[in-house]
Amino acid sequence: MTRSHPLSVFNNNPFLFEMALKDTGYTDNPEQPRINQDMDGLDIGRIIAEHKERYIVRIDKGEFEAEITGNMRFTAENRSDYPAVGDWVAVKVYDPDLAIIHQILTRKSLLERQAVDKKGEKQVIAANIDYAFIVQSADRDFNINRFERYLTICYSAGIEPIIVLSKTDLVSETELNDLLAEINTRIKKVEVIPLSNQTRDGYDKLESCLIKGKTYCFLGSSGVGKSTLINNLSGREIMKTGSLSSSTKKGKHTTDHRELIVLENGSMLIDNPGMREVGIADAEGGLETTFDMIIRFSASCRFTDCTHTNEKGCAVIEAVEKGLISRASYDNYLKMEKEKARFQTSIAEKRKKEKAFGKICKEGTKYRKERKY
Repeated sequence: MTRSHPLSVFNNNPFLFEMALKDTGYTDNPEQPRINQDMDGLDIGRIIAEHKERYIVRIDKGEFEAEITGNMRFTAENRSDYPAVGDWVAVKVYDPDLAIIHQILTRKSLLERQAVDKKGEKQVIAANIDYAFIVQSADRDFNINRFERYLTICYSAGIEPIIVLSKTDLVSETELNDLLAEINTRIKKVEVIPLSNQTRDGYDKLESCLIKGKTYCFLGSSGVGKSTLINNLSGREIMKTGSLSSSTKKGKHTTDHRELIVLENGSMLIDNPGMREVGIADAEGGLETTFDMIIRFSASCRFTDCTHTNEKGCAVIEAVEKGLISRASYDNYLKMEKEKARFQTSIAEKRKKEKAFGKICKEGTKYRKERKY
């Protein structure tokens, strides 16, 4: 169904709406796969919302509810084969009430984590993200280990992270300085923005990071103020927010889906439901970037296959003992390395079972044909 999306800044301006695709980050990059894959006759659109495998796609004709083709559903091997918010897709509008997504165009980034309670599976967070705001509150939510987890999944996806320390009005200046010092000790080369949704302190610095045509996502637990932050940045009540709990001083969890919002300056924001768990999947390159200090010291280890746990001549263990590497960061690194290994093992086991099942099906088909003839 065609609709004027309540989150669109283009609704009351036909000229701006005509430029909608370019203002949602459209460049020549998605166009090339469309030409190469002979998809003339299909429209290019961007997925701006997802609701249980139903999507809202914005194309130059407007915004449409859409679903994927049966072939896409049948051939999908995992969740990453389905569209996600932020994806550029080839879509065909059949009538005002029906649009079909035929193909996902080449992604420049895909933000994923290990799916909760599902061994060897990933959960897609969003696609085609340029920057990720990793949000934690300065009061009860603060956890430096969780920051490192978010950094790892961002680096694995090739997304530049920015740390946002929210609710600074709930702590003293001394407490805030201690938290910032802890972040700067453990995490290097990542911009840190302390801010308050109540006083708007820090908003100028955050807004200076928002670049026209770039896509940003918000990552963090429930109640850290992500939805309020988006409302304040847009100047409108876009995302539902809950009242603060008198006991925890946290907002109630309100975001239950992912949605892309276009700001007036042309930058785009994707809010995500709060994440209680940030499981590490294969994390290729992510751990190495997050824990680059450990990786640098590991080059001096006695053994090339050193696990940095109990080997003699381990330069990493020596650096931890000398205080050159934070022991808490070292422990967090080992924990995530184990998660990464378990995920890879689960994937291998899953493929082995699928291969064995495929063999049984093939033999069964052969047996039925022999019995028939």
